[in-house]
Amino acid sequence: MSLRTAGSVLVVFLWSVAVVLGQDGWSVTYTNQSICALKGSTVELTCSFRYPSGHKVTSTFWFTKIETEDLGQDPEYAGRLEYHGDKKKDCTLRITDLRERDSATYKFRFITDQEGGTFTGKLGVPLSVTGLQVKVTGGHQDKTLTCSTTCTLTDNPTYIWYKNGQHINKPTSHQYSVNSYYSDSYSCAVKGHEDLHSPAVCVVGESCMNVTYTHQSICALKGSTVDISCFYTHPSWHNVTEVSWFNKWESGVTKDLSLNPEYADRVEYHRQTENDSTLRITDLRESDSTEYKFSFTSGKARWGYNFHGTTLSVTGLQVKVTPAAEGQKTLTCSTTCTLTDNPTYIWYKNGQRLDEPTSQQYSSNTLVVLGHSVDSYSCGVEHHEDLHSPAVWKQTSVVTAAVGIIVVVLVLILCFSGFMWFRRSTGGSDATADTQSVRPDCNSDTYTGLNMRTMSPDYDTLISVHPDPNSDTYTPLNMKTRSPEYDTLANVRGISH
Repeated sequence: MSLRTAGSVLVVFLWSVAVVLGQDGWSVTYTNQSICALKGSTVELTCSFRYPSGHKVTSTFWFTKIETEDLGQDPEYAGRLEYHGDKKKDCTLRITDLRERDSATYKFRFITDQEGGTFTGKLGVPLSVTGLQVKVTGGHQDKTLTCSTTCTLTDNPTYIWYKNGQHINKPTSHQYSVNSYYSDSYSCAVKGHEDLHSPAVCVVGESCMNVTYTHQSICALKGSTVDISCFYTHPSWHNVTEVSWFNKWESGVTKDLSLNPEYADRVEYHRQTENDSTLRITDLRESDSTEYKFSFTSGKARWGYNFHGTTLSVTGLQVKVTPAAEGQKTLTCSTTCTLTDNPTYIWYKNGQRLDEPTSQQYSSNTLVVLGHSVDSYSCGVEHHEDLHSPAVWKQTSVVTAAVGIIVVVLVLILCFSGFMWFRRSTGGSDATADTQSVRPDCNSDTYTGLNMRTMSPDYDTLISVHPDPNSDTYTPLNMKTRSPEYDTLANVRGISH
């Protein structure tokens, strides 16, 4: 499975009675009977599995549908899965940046190298994903606020309440009683995950001071353009005189982005109605990653800066290479955050878009290629084709062959240099009367190899080794385009002469 992490982390463990399925040494044990987790958080589905001795696990995956489609190949989960298990006994799965449509029953399956060696944990783990919503009940003055969810959150969390965007210290339960002023708004969150708060609501009427953002978080590509939008309300007798966006504030003092030199010529403000505003940032940079907020001025008071804004994360694209099945590699188009709006990925081979019908899952963020391929690969995102990743080259086998040839050539050069040194040291001194003069016989097989003018067929073989221009293996040894490593060999050859 090709997986990576992102999003706000909420690891949920429900230490309930484990669910064990199996027979004759086959089993899948789910630690969690059911999980209820917050939208936008991260959840871990913990499990273990076992199988008879003599089997070797060849494949593991999680699925939610009857067709047992591997979640790692589902574009809906692109960049949001991490398989923390192995092929021995652990099958833990982590899902990040949870969405309400992730609600399903998750099951684990493993396959071994033996005939009939397929086993599935039938019951699975039911996962429910919920957002937070404040419901208001009660009379005209006294109100009861309830931080509601569509399922009961796991681990009995502590709740946090906000009034006009500011944290209220006292209440910690999911309900809060108030005697509210007509312009007040309230929202709630779970302790430890304040960034996953509910939308704010007016307690009295529908025109309280409130700012609601379209997105709590956005992940966008470096170099692209992003729109951050919000809707704001205020009592009818308030006259709004100024609006602005900002990302830096201290004690209520903010700096308008349109006046910030870091955003010069990259920021625009847009509006469609009287009560909405959109911040547009062009040519995004990774340094733009931060929280953005909207505020408006009414009279002498400034409103909105206390409310939670939209957190922007800017990422580039990068292709990561991991081993797959024998003779194959898995390419993953990775980002540092999960791109918003579930984009379609594009793959390029040698600079050409790869969209042949025979290329399986080419629009996913993963692509399986042959391990000995010498082609280059890069990835992009639909509608942002100009922002594709740097290309990666698959030359492992060629490089390995080249290194082997280098070693052989070096050994031959060293051996030849040794023979030359031996010849000079034995034949360079004058013969004495008591010493028999030893001279090489030109017809002797032993010394023929050292006579450069009468080389034996063995050395002819060495000289005749030339790279085939059509061979991928020997192409890197082309001396016309040699690398510094081959310059080193040339220098050694010169010294030996």
